[in-house]
Amino acid sequence: MLVATAVVAILVVVSHVLLSRVTDADAHDLARTRAEAVTAGVTVAGGRVVLTENGSEALDEVAWVYADGRLIDGNVPVAVSQQVEALADAGRSQTAAADNSLLYAQGIPVDGHRVMVIVRVDLTPYETSEQHDLALSLILGGLAILLAGAVAHLVVRRALRVVHEMAAQADHWGHHQPGRRFDLGVPRDEFGELGRTLDHLLERVDNALADERRLTDEIAHELRTPLTVLRGEAQLAQLSDIALAPEPVLTEVDRLDAAVTTILGAARARIDAGTRCDLRTAARKAVAGRAVEVTVPARIDVAVAADVAVSLLSPLLDNGLRHARSRVWITARTEDEAVVVDVLDDGPGFDPALVDRVFETGMTGAGGYGLGLPVVRRIAGSAGVEVRAVADGLGHIEVTLPAARAAT
Repeated sequence: MLVATAVVAILVVVSHVLLSRVTDADAHDLARTRAEAVTAGVTVAGGRVVLTENGSEALDEVAWVYADGRLIDGNVPVAVSQQVEALADAGRSQTAAADNSLLYAQGIPVDGHRVMVIVRVDLTPYETSEQHDLALSLILGGLAILLAGAVAHLVVRRALRVVHEMAAQADHWGHHQPGRRFDLGVPRDEFGELGRTLDHLLERVDNALADERRLTDEIAHELRTPLTVLRGEAQLAQLSDIALAPEPVLTEVDRLDAAVTTILGAARARIDAGTRCDLRTAARKAVAGRAVEVTVPARIDVAVAADVAVSLLSPLLDNGLRHARSRVWITARTEDEAVVVDVLDDGPGFDPALVDRVFETGMTGAGGYGLGLPVVRRIAGSAGVEVRAVADGLGHIEVTLPAARAAT
């Protein structure tokens, strides 16, 4: 609407200016034509300048002839008499405005006499025409603005209806059919871009739901085992009428606490600028009394928080101890700007055909590696750490941590 109003205003102004110039030119042309008509009747008779009568009384009211400064023909109205006298005395061709009229003076050389022909053109018809044209332009311009507004309203309303329908459909799919997509192909217009954006949004919703399901599976897996042990101990004590020993209860409660801590660490783990920890200290904390050999060199700092490193290594040690024959150990080495931690056991290791999928929920490798590894993947993804299984005949997991930069 604003653009249409600006365009119409410019067109009205331009058209009015052009019409004014055209009417001014027409008025000057009419004045010159009248002056030439009067000039054709000027002659000299007996040494005096005389005007051949044309028999038109109307012409006497708009045309006057001065010879040597004296009016010899025509009746000058009082309203323009001063301007006419001034033009007659000027002795040269020029124009002037007076009483809503155009006065035009034209000099005529006649046998040594100074003759001036002055004509008058009424500008009222021209001004009336300009006013009518301006009013008509404003009316048409207003109608054009209203029409543009109506068309814009219809077009935008139609376009937004499509947008609302797509948004409602995407919202319905997000709640009930997260797998549905618009699949409009390569975007050719704004609706195609909207469809692609909504497809990406639905994909994120689908991934979030899948991630939520995986988290539920991981929580169930990590908490089921210690709860089963606690229940078994309690039932055994109940059946045998023997007091429940505190050691197994405390051990399983510690396992529950460790599992909850690990899952929370997966949800909260982030790398902040300046975060660092000593790898050997974190590895020993992750071992926490387990029968695990730690051969990590001293003074190796990694750019992750200590609790993240512990939460990352603990599930790997649990899996190693669960499937090892006799030995579990941790080593570390530096590669460029990273530190690679190897968690190894002498168990059956991973099936080479499944080594790329051992961190997926529901997948198990050779020797019974189970759902505990998705927790490791979750923590690693949150902390920006790379973790992968190696099929080399051992239970071998590589964890690549960013090395901490030297303090300046």
